[in-house]
Amino acid sequence: MALRIVRLGSPRVPGEGSRLGTVRRPPRGVPRAEYATRDFYDVWLPVLAPSPALMAEARAATTDREWSRFAGRFRREMSRSDAAGVLDMLAVLSAEVDLSLGCYCEDELRCHRSVLAELLADRGAVLA
Repeated sequence: MALRIVRLGSPRVPGEGSRLGTVRRPPRGVPRAEYATRDFYDVWLPVLAPSPALMAEARAATTDREWSRFAGRFRREMSRSDAAGVLDMLAVLSAEVDLSLGCYCEDELRCHRSVLAELLADRGAVLA
């Protein structure tokens, strides 16, 4: 069993399990009933998305320094009890079931999901 980090909207792979959308907003122009069938997500989990202000900062980051500043601020947001509790739960579940979590960004290295992967690894999550 493991937890995968994926790009929402990409084709699913065998064994990926349920997809969790760690995004602030649902996909535009997609009816709610089609989120899963169009490979976005099965469950929306916005508690693991950056705040709107932090999302804007991430989009504007063009240098490694700016990205690092965003990542540090996002880690602080994820240390709050509600988000931290969800991360702890996902780390534990990763040893028991297959799950995937993701975002829409093309470049995983410049996406908050890369920071989520690090936070989950720090908690002992089994990552695929």
